[in-house]
Amino acid sequence: MKQTKQLLATAISTILASSSAFAVDLVTVYEQAVQYDSNIAASKAAYQAEQESAYQARAFLLPNVIASANTAHTDQEYKNNASIDDSFKSSEYGVSLTQPIFRANAWFNYQSSQYNSQRAEADFAKAQQDLILTTATAYFGVLRAKENLATAISAEAAFKRQWEQAKERFDVGLIAITEVHESRASYDSIKTSRIRSEGDLQIAKETLSRLTGAVYDDVNNLDEGFPIAQPTPSNADEWVNTAYQQNWSIKSAEYTLQSLDEQLKTEKSGHYPTLDLSASYTVNDFDGAVQPDAARDSASIALVFELPLYQGGGTSASIRRSRFLVEQSRQVLETTRRNVKLDTRSLYTAIKTDIDTVASQKQNIVSRESALEATRAGYSVGTRNIVEVLDAERNYFVALRDYANARFDYVIDSLSIKQAAGTLSPQDLIDLNKWLQVTTQKQP
Repeated sequence: MKQTKQLLATAISTILASSSAFAVDLVTVYEQAVQYDSNIAASKAAYQAEQESAYQARAFLLPNVIASANTAHTDQEYKNNASIDDSFKSSEYGVSLTQPIFRANAWFNYQSSQYNSQRAEADFAKAQQDLILTTATAYFGVLRAKENLATAISAEAAFKRQWEQAKERFDVGLIAITEVHESRASYDSIKTSRIRSEGDLQIAKETLSRLTGAVYDDVNNLDEGFPIAQPTPSNADEWVNTAYQQNWSIKSAEYTLQSLDEQLKTEKSGHYPTLDLSASYTVNDFDGAVQPDAARDSASIALVFELPLYQGGGTSASIRRSRFLVEQSRQVLETTRRNVKLDTRSLYTAIKTDIDTVASQKQNIVSRESALEATRAGYSVGTRNIVEVLDAERNYFVALRDYANARFDYVIDSLSIKQAAGTLSPQDLIDLNKWLQVTTQKQP
Protein backbone atom coordinates (compact mmCIF):
# COMPACT_ATOMS: atom_id res chain seq x y z
CA MET A 1 0.00 0.00 0.00
CA LYS A 2 2.36 2.66 -1.30
CA GLN A 3 0.22 5.69 -0.54
CA THR A 4 -0.18 4.82 3.15
CA LYS A 5 3.53 4.03 3.51
CA GLN A 6 4.37 7.35 1.92
CA LEU A 7 2.16 9.11 4.45
CA LEU A 8 3.97 7.40 7.33
CA ALA A 9 7.38 8.25 5.89
CA THR A 10 6.28 11.85 5.39
CA ALA A 11 5.06 12.03 9.00
CA ILE A 12 8.37 10.80 10.35
CA SER A 13 10.24 13.25 8.13
CA THR A 14 8.01 16.08 9.37
CA ILE A 15 8.88 15.29 12.98
CA LEU A 16 12.58 15.15 12.21
CA ALA A 17 12.54 18.34 10.17
CA SER A 18 11.01 20.23 13.09
CA SER A 19 14.04 19.44 15.30
CA SER A 20 17.75 20.03 14.90
CA ALA A 21 20.16 17.41 13.66
CA PHE A 22 21.30 16.65 17.22
CA ALA A 23 20.44 13.08 18.18
CA VAL A 24 21.74 11.12 21.15
CA ASP A 25 22.26 7.42 21.76
CA LEU A 26 21.42 5.33 24.81
CA VAL A 27 24.95 5.00 26.21
CA THR A 28 25.51 8.75 26.04
CA VAL A 29 22.26 9.38 27.91
CA TYR A 30 23.22 6.82 30.57
CA GLU A 31 26.69 8.32 31.07
CA GLN A 32 25.12 11.74 31.56
CA ALA A 33 22.54 10.30 33.97
CA VAL A 34 25.29 8.73 36.10
CA GLN A 35 26.89 12.15 36.50
CA TYR A 36 23.63 14.03 37.07
CA ASP A 37 21.19 11.75 38.89
CA SER A 38 20.74 12.78 42.53
CA ASN A 39 19.42 9.40 43.66
CA ILE A 40 22.58 7.57 42.62
CA ALA A 41 24.67 10.26 44.34
CA ALA A 42 22.63 9.86 47.53
CA SER A 43 23.04 6.07 47.48
CA LYS A 44 26.79 6.43 47.01
CA ALA A 45 27.00 8.85 49.93
CA ALA A 46 24.98 6.49 52.14
CA TYR A 47 27.37 3.64 51.29
CA GLN A 48 30.41 5.78 52.11
CA ALA A 49 28.81 6.85 55.40
CA GLU A 50 28.24 3.23 56.44
CA GLN A 51 31.87 2.44 55.65
CA GLU A 52 32.93 5.16 58.05
CA SER A 53 30.53 3.79 60.66
CA ALA A 54 32.35 0.47 60.45
CA TYR A 55 35.66 2.23 61.10
CA GLN A 56 34.08 3.97 64.07
CA ALA A 57 32.90 0.66 65.54
CA ARG A 58 36.33 -0.89 65.05
CA ALA A 59 37.91 1.94 67.06
CA PHE A 60 36.35 0.55 70.26
CA LEU A 61 38.45 -2.61 69.84
CA LEU A 62 41.76 -0.78 69.43
CA PRO A 63 44.01 0.91 72.01
CA ASN A 64 42.97 4.30 73.30
CA VAL A 65 45.99 6.53 73.99
CA ILE A 66 45.61 9.94 75.66
CA ALA A 67 48.27 12.55 76.34
CA SER A 68 47.55 15.16 79.02
CA ALA A 69 49.28 18.20 80.52
CA ASN A 70 48.45 21.00 82.93
CA THR A 71 50.20 23.82 84.81
CA ALA A 72 49.13 25.76 87.92
CA HIS A 73 50.27 28.51 90.33
CA THR A 74 49.48 27.96 94.02
CA ASP A 75 49.70 30.31 97.05
CA GLN A 76 49.67 28.65 100.49
CA GLU A 77 49.34 30.67 103.73
CA TYR A 78 49.28 29.15 107.24
CA LYS A 79 47.76 31.26 110.08
CA ASN A 80 49.74 29.65 112.90
CA ASN A 81 53.09 29.21 111.13
CA ALA A 82 53.93 31.86 108.57
CA SER A 83 57.40 30.42 108.13
CA ILE A 84 56.08 27.61 106.05
CA ASP A 85 54.02 29.85 103.75
CA ASP A 86 54.82 29.04 100.18
CA SER A 87 54.07 30.15 96.66
CA PHE A 88 54.91 27.72 93.91
CA LYS A 89 54.29 26.63 90.38
CA SER A 90 53.40 23.06 89.48
CA SER A 91 53.04 21.23 86.21
CA GLU A 92 51.95 17.74 85.29
CA TYR A 93 52.09 15.87 82.07
CA GLY A 94 51.70 12.27 81.13
CA VAL A 95 50.27 9.64 78.83
CA SER A 96 47.72 6.90 79.45
CA LEU A 97 46.70 3.83 77.45
CA THR A 98 43.61 1.68 77.64
CA GLN A 99 43.43 -1.55 75.67
CA PRO A 100 40.13 -3.48 75.68
CA ILE A 101 40.84 -7.15 76.34
CA PHE A 102 37.30 -8.46 76.56
CA ARG A 103 34.41 -6.28 75.43
CA ALA A 104 31.80 -8.47 73.78
CA ASN A 105 29.51 -5.56 73.03
CA ALA A 106 32.24 -3.73 71.07
CA TRP A 107 33.01 -6.85 69.02
CA PHE A 108 29.39 -7.64 68.14
CA ASN A 109 28.72 -3.98 67.36
CA TYR A 110 31.68 -4.04 64.98
CA GLN A 111 30.29 -7.15 63.29
CA SER A 112 26.91 -5.45 62.96
CA SER A 113 28.50 -2.38 61.36
CA GLN A 114 30.25 -4.61 58.83
CA TYR A 115 26.93 -6.05 57.72
CA ASN A 116 25.43 -2.55 57.59
CA SER A 117 28.25 -1.53 55.28
CA GLN A 118 27.54 -4.52 53.03
CA ARG A 119 23.83 -3.68 53.08
CA ALA A 120 24.58 -0.11 51.99
CA GLU A 121 26.80 -1.48 49.22
CA ALA A 122 23.93 -3.69 48.04
CA ASP A 123 21.57 -0.70 48.10
CA PHE A 124 24.09 1.28 46.05
CA ALA A 125 24.37 -1.56 43.52
CA LYS A 126 20.58 -1.71 43.29
CA ALA A 127 20.44 2.05 42.74
CA GLN A 128 22.91 1.65 39.88
CA GLN A 129 20.73 -1.03 38.30
CA ASP A 130 17.64 1.10 38.87
CA LEU A 131 19.32 3.95 37.00
CA ILE A 132 20.19 1.65 34.08
CA LEU A 133 16.58 0.48 33.79
CA THR A 134 15.10 3.93 34.41
CA THR A 135 17.33 5.47 31.74
CA ALA A 136 16.44 2.78 29.21
CA THR A 137 12.73 3.08 30.03
CA ALA A 138 12.81 6.86 29.59
CA TYR A 139 14.85 6.58 26.37
CA PHE A 140 12.49 4.05 24.81
CA GLY A 141 9.58 6.05 26.17
CA VAL A 142 10.68 8.83 23.82
CA LEU A 143 10.98 6.36 20.93
CA ARG A 144 7.56 4.92 21.74
CA ALA A 145 5.96 8.37 21.85
CA LYS A 146 7.71 9.37 18.62
CA GLU A 147 6.50 6.26 16.80
CA ASN A 148 2.97 6.76 18.10
CA LEU A 149 3.00 10.38 16.96
CA ALA A 150 4.28 9.43 13.51
CA THR A 151 1.50 6.87 13.19
CA ALA A 152 -1.09 9.40 14.41
CA ILE A 153 0.11 11.99 11.88
CA SER A 154 -0.11 9.46 9.07
CA ALA A 155 -3.55 8.35 10.21
CA GLU A 156 -4.73 11.96 10.41
CA ALA A 157 -3.57 12.62 6.86
CA ALA A 158 -5.27 9.45 5.63
CA PHE A 159 -8.57 10.23 7.36
CA LYS A 160 -8.47 13.83 6.16
CA ARG A 161 -8.01 12.64 2.62
CA GLN A 162 -10.88 10.19 3.08
CA TRP A 163 -13.09 13.04 4.32
CA GLU A 164 -12.15 15.25 1.39
CA GLN A 165 -12.87 12.45 -1.06
CA ALA A 166 -16.23 11.84 0.61
CA LYS A 167 -17.13 15.52 0.17
CA GLU A 168 -16.18 15.33 -3.50
CA ARG A 169 -18.29 12.19 -4.02
CA PHE A 170 -21.21 13.84 -2.21
CA ASP A 171 -20.93 16.94 -4.37
CA VAL A 172 -21.41 14.85 -7.51
CA GLY A 173 -24.24 12.86 -5.92
CA LEU A 174 -22.48 9.52 -5.52
CA ILE A 175 -22.95 9.19 -1.74
CA ALA A 176 -25.26 10.42 0.98
CA ILE A 177 -24.37 13.20 3.39
CA THR A 178 -24.19 10.68 6.24
CA GLU A 179 -20.97 9.29 4.76
CA VAL A 180 -19.44 12.76 4.78
CA HIS A 181 -20.39 13.12 8.44
CA GLU A 182 -18.91 9.71 9.24
CA SER A 183 -15.65 10.68 7.53
CA ARG A 184 -15.51 14.00 9.35
CA ALA A 185 -16.16 12.36 12.72
CA SER A 186 -13.34 9.86 12.17
CA TYR A 187 -11.01 12.65 11.07
CA ASP A 188 -11.80 14.73 14.15
CA SER A 189 -11.25 11.71 16.39
CA ILE A 190 -7.85 10.88 14.94
CA LYS A 191 -6.89 14.55 15.05
CA THR A 192 -7.54 14.48 18.77
CA SER A 193 -5.31 11.42 19.06
CA ARG A 194 -2.56 13.23 17.19
CA ILE A 195 -2.77 16.19 19.58
CA ARG A 196 -2.56 13.83 22.53
CA SER A 197 0.41 12.05 20.98
CA GLU A 198 2.24 15.35 20.61
CA GLY A 199 1.74 15.97 24.32
CA ASP A 200 2.90 12.45 25.16
CA LEU A 201 6.11 12.99 23.18
CA GLN A 202 6.85 16.23 24.98
CA ILE A 203 6.25 14.57 28.36
CA ALA A 204 8.51 11.65 27.38
CA LYS A 205 11.29 14.08 26.45
CA GLU A 206 10.89 15.92 29.74
CA THR A 207 11.10 12.61 31.61
CA LEU A 208 14.35 11.77 29.85
CA SER A 209 15.75 15.25 30.48
CA ARG A 210 15.02 14.96 34.20
CA LEU A 211 17.52 12.11 34.42
CA THR A 212 20.38 13.99 32.80
CA GLY A 213 19.61 17.70 33.01
CA ALA A 214 20.07 17.92 29.23
CA VAL A 215 17.51 18.60 26.52
CA TYR A 216 17.54 16.33 23.47
CA ASP A 217 15.98 17.18 20.14
CA ASP A 218 15.97 13.55 19.07
CA VAL A 219 17.16 10.08 20.07
CA ASN A 220 18.47 7.33 17.84
CA ASN A 221 15.91 4.83 16.57
CA LEU A 222 15.77 1.10 17.21
CA ASP A 223 16.88 -0.69 14.08
CA GLU A 224 14.22 -2.75 12.34
CA GLY A 225 16.61 -5.70 12.34
CA PHE A 226 16.86 -5.78 16.15
CA PRO A 227 16.66 -9.48 17.09
CA ILE A 228 13.65 -10.65 19.07
CA ALA A 229 15.21 -13.70 20.70
CA GLN A 230 14.14 -16.15 23.38
CA PRO A 231 15.44 -15.35 26.90
CA THR A 232 18.57 -17.18 28.02
CA PRO A 233 18.35 -19.35 30.06
CA SER A 234 15.08 -20.55 28.61
CA ASN A 235 13.66 -21.70 31.94
CA ALA A 236 11.87 -19.54 34.49
CA ASP A 237 13.16 -21.58 37.45
CA GLU A 238 16.76 -20.89 36.45
CA TRP A 239 16.04 -17.17 36.37
CA VAL A 240 14.46 -17.42 39.83
CA ASN A 241 17.45 -19.34 41.25
CA THR A 242 19.81 -16.70 39.88
CA ALA A 243 17.66 -13.99 41.41
CA TYR A 244 17.76 -15.69 44.82
CA GLN A 245 21.56 -15.57 44.68
CA GLN A 246 22.20 -12.20 43.02
CA ASN A 247 19.18 -9.91 43.38
CA TRP A 248 20.35 -6.83 45.27
CA SER A 249 17.08 -6.32 47.15
CA ILE A 250 17.40 -9.84 48.57
CA LYS A 251 21.05 -9.27 49.42
CA SER A 252 20.20 -6.02 51.19
CA ALA A 253 17.49 -7.75 53.24
CA GLU A 254 19.91 -10.59 54.10
CA TYR A 255 22.59 -8.17 55.30
CA THR A 256 20.00 -6.29 57.33
CA LEU A 257 18.97 -9.52 59.07
CA GLN A 258 22.60 -10.44 59.78
CA SER A 259 23.27 -6.97 61.17
CA LEU A 260 20.29 -7.19 63.51
CA ASP A 261 21.40 -10.67 64.63
CA GLU A 262 24.72 -9.16 65.66
CA GLN A 263 22.93 -6.27 67.30
CA LEU A 264 20.92 -8.77 69.37
CA LYS A 265 24.22 -10.28 70.54
CA THR A 266 25.39 -6.78 71.40
CA GLU A 267 22.37 -6.25 73.62
CA LYS A 268 22.87 -9.64 75.29
CA SER A 269 26.47 -8.74 76.04
CA GLY A 270 25.13 -6.02 78.35
CA HIS A 271 25.10 -8.80 80.99
CA TYR A 272 28.71 -9.81 80.27
CA PRO A 273 31.79 -8.63 82.20
CA THR A 274 34.41 -6.38 80.63
CA LEU A 275 38.18 -6.48 81.05
CA ASP A 276 40.57 -3.68 80.06
CA LEU A 277 44.30 -3.18 80.35
CA SER A 278 45.12 0.29 81.67
CA ALA A 279 48.61 1.87 81.81
CA SER A 280 49.79 5.39 82.56
CA TYR A 281 52.94 7.42 83.08
CA THR A 282 52.88 10.85 84.78
CA VAL A 283 55.53 13.50 85.59
CA ASN A 284 54.88 16.20 88.29
CA ASP A 285 57.17 19.26 88.67
CA PHE A 286 57.14 21.67 91.68
CA ASP A 287 59.03 24.96 92.00
CA GLY A 288 58.59 26.54 95.48
CA ALA A 289 60.34 27.55 98.71
CA VAL A 290 59.51 24.40 100.60
CA GLN A 291 60.21 22.03 97.72
CA PRO A 292 62.54 23.83 95.33
CA ASP A 293 62.77 22.20 91.91
CA ALA A 294 61.14 19.01 93.11
CA ALA A 295 59.98 16.46 90.57
CA ARG A 296 58.04 13.24 90.88
CA ASP A 297 57.47 10.54 88.29
CA SER A 298 54.81 7.87 88.54
CA ALA A 299 53.85 4.91 86.40
CA SER A 300 51.04 2.37 86.75
CA ILE A 301 49.60 -0.63 84.99
CA ALA A 302 46.35 -2.33 85.89
CA LEU A 303 43.66 -4.74 84.77
CA VAL A 304 40.20 -3.27 85.14
CA PHE A 305 37.36 -5.77 85.54
CA GLU A 306 33.69 -4.76 85.63
CA LEU A 307 30.57 -6.90 85.91
CA PRO A 308 27.12 -5.31 85.48
CA LEU A 309 24.81 -6.48 88.24
CA TYR A 310 21.66 -4.46 87.80
CA GLN A 311 20.74 -1.72 85.34
CA GLY A 312 17.09 -1.22 86.07
CA GLY A 313 15.93 -3.85 83.56
CA GLY A 314 17.07 -1.77 80.59
CA THR A 315 19.35 -4.47 79.21
CA SER A 316 16.57 -7.10 79.26
CA ALA A 317 14.21 -4.70 77.50
CA SER A 318 16.85 -3.99 74.85
CA ILE A 319 17.27 -7.71 74.26
CA ARG A 320 13.53 -8.21 73.79
CA ARG A 321 13.34 -5.25 71.43
CA SER A 322 16.22 -6.60 69.33
CA ARG A 323 14.53 -10.00 69.09
CA PHE A 324 11.41 -8.37 67.67
CA LEU A 325 13.49 -6.42 65.17
CA VAL A 326 15.25 -9.61 64.08
CA GLU A 327 11.90 -11.32 63.53
CA GLN A 328 10.62 -8.32 61.59
CA SER A 329 13.71 -8.39 59.39
CA ARG A 330 13.33 -12.13 58.81
CA GLN A 331 9.77 -11.62 57.60
CA VAL A 332 10.83 -8.70 55.38
CA LEU A 333 13.46 -10.95 53.80
CA GLU A 334 10.88 -13.65 53.15
CA THR A 335 8.50 -11.11 51.60
CA THR A 336 11.31 -9.76 49.42
CA ARG A 337 12.19 -13.24 48.20
CA ARG A 338 8.55 -13.96 47.35
CA ASN A 339 8.16 -10.66 45.50
CA VAL A 340 11.36 -11.23 43.53
CA LYS A 341 10.20 -14.72 42.59
CA LEU A 342 6.85 -13.37 41.39
CA ASP A 343 8.45 -10.49 39.46
CA THR A 344 11.01 -12.77 37.82
CA ARG A 345 8.49 -15.38 36.71
CA SER A 346 6.06 -12.68 35.56
CA LEU A 347 8.74 -10.96 33.50
CA TYR A 348 9.77 -14.27 31.95
CA THR A 349 6.17 -14.86 30.92
CA ALA A 350 5.90 -11.27 29.66
CA ILE A 351 8.97 -11.71 27.45
CA LYS A 352 7.57 -14.89 25.96
CA THR A 353 4.33 -13.03 25.31
CA ASP A 354 6.23 -10.08 23.81
CA ILE A 355 8.02 -12.36 21.37
CA ASP A 356 4.77 -13.89 20.15
CA THR A 357 3.11 -10.47 20.06
CA VAL A 358 5.83 -8.95 17.90
CA ALA A 359 5.56 -11.78 15.37
CA SER A 360 1.76 -11.64 15.45
CA GLN A 361 1.61 -7.86 15.07
CA LYS A 362 4.07 -7.94 12.19
CA GLN A 363 1.81 -10.35 10.35
CA ASN A 364 -1.21 -8.32 11.44
CA ILE A 365 0.17 -5.28 9.61
CA VAL A 366 0.33 -7.28 6.40
CA SER A 367 -3.20 -8.59 6.93
CA ARG A 368 -4.63 -5.17 7.80
CA GLU A 369 -2.93 -3.60 4.80
CA SER A 370 -4.46 -6.21 2.48
CA ALA A 371 -7.86 -5.79 4.11
CA LEU A 372 -7.64 -2.01 3.70
CA GLU A 373 -6.77 -2.28 0.03
CA ALA A 374 -9.64 -4.70 -0.56
CA THR A 375 -12.09 -2.48 1.36
CA ARG A 376 -11.04 0.59 -0.57
CA ALA A 377 -11.42 -1.29 -3.83
CA GLY A 378 -14.88 -2.46 -2.79
CA TYR A 379 -15.85 1.07 -1.80
CA SER A 380 -14.81 2.42 -5.20
CA VAL A 381 -17.17 -0.03 -6.94
CA GLY A 382 -19.97 0.39 -4.40
CA THR A 383 -19.81 -2.94 -2.56
CA ARG A 384 -18.43 -1.42 0.67
CA ASN A 385 -19.58 1.64 2.58
CA ILE A 386 -17.56 4.45 4.12
CA VAL A 387 -17.83 3.05 7.67
CA GLU A 388 -16.09 -0.14 6.56
CA VAL A 389 -13.32 1.86 4.91
CA LEU A 390 -12.79 3.98 7.99
CA ASP A 391 -12.69 0.91 10.21
CA ALA A 392 -10.12 -0.71 7.91
CA GLU A 393 -8.01 2.47 7.97
CA ARG A 394 -8.19 2.62 11.73
CA ASN A 395 -7.31 -1.06 12.17
CA TYR A 396 -4.27 -0.68 9.94
CA PHE A 397 -2.81 2.23 11.89
CA VAL A 398 -3.58 0.52 15.20
CA ALA A 399 -1.59 -2.47 13.93
CA LEU A 400 1.37 -0.21 13.12
CA ARG A 401 1.23 1.34 16.58
CA ASP A 402 0.85 -1.98 18.40
CA TYR A 403 3.78 -3.50 16.51
CA ALA A 404 6.09 -0.66 17.56
CA ASN A 405 4.88 -0.85 21.16
CA ALA A 406 5.39 -4.62 21.27
CA ARG A 407 9.04 -4.23 20.23
CA PHE A 408 9.65 -1.61 22.92
CA ASP A 409 7.88 -3.78 25.52
CA TYR A 410 10.25 -6.63 24.64
CA VAL A 411 13.32 -4.43 25.12
CA ILE A 412 12.23 -3.08 28.51
CA ASP A 413 11.05 -6.47 29.79
CA SER A 414 14.36 -8.05 28.73
CA LEU A 415 16.25 -5.49 30.79
CA SER A 416 13.80 -5.76 33.70
CA ILE A 417 14.24 -9.52 34.09
CA LYS A 418 18.01 -9.03 34.24
CA GLN A 419 17.53 -6.49 36.99
CA ALA A 420 15.29 -8.94 38.86
CA ALA A 421 18.00 -11.59 38.49
CA GLY A 422 20.67 -9.12 39.64
CA THR A 423 22.69 -9.41 36.43
CA LEU A 424 21.81 -6.10 34.76
CA SER A 425 24.92 -4.04 33.96
CA PRO A 426 26.02 -1.13 31.74
CA GLN A 427 27.24 -3.74 29.24
CA ASP A 428 23.60 -4.53 28.48
CA LEU A 429 23.10 -0.93 27.40
CA ILE A 430 26.27 -1.06 25.31
CA ASP A 431 25.02 -4.20 23.54
CA LEU A 432 21.61 -2.62 23.00
CA ASN A 433 23.16 0.60 21.77
CA LYS A 434 24.57 -1.22 18.75
CA TRP A 435 21.01 -1.54 17.44
CA LEU A 436 20.22 2.16 17.82
CA GLN A 437 20.77 3.92 14.54
CA VAL A 438 21.08 7.61 13.83
CA THR A 439 17.76 8.82 12.45
CA THR A 440 17.80 9.45 8.73
CA GLN A 441 15.23 11.41 6.84
CA LYS A 442 13.17 9.22 4.56
CA GLN A 443 11.95 10.42 1.22
CA PRO A 444 8.25 9.94 0.55
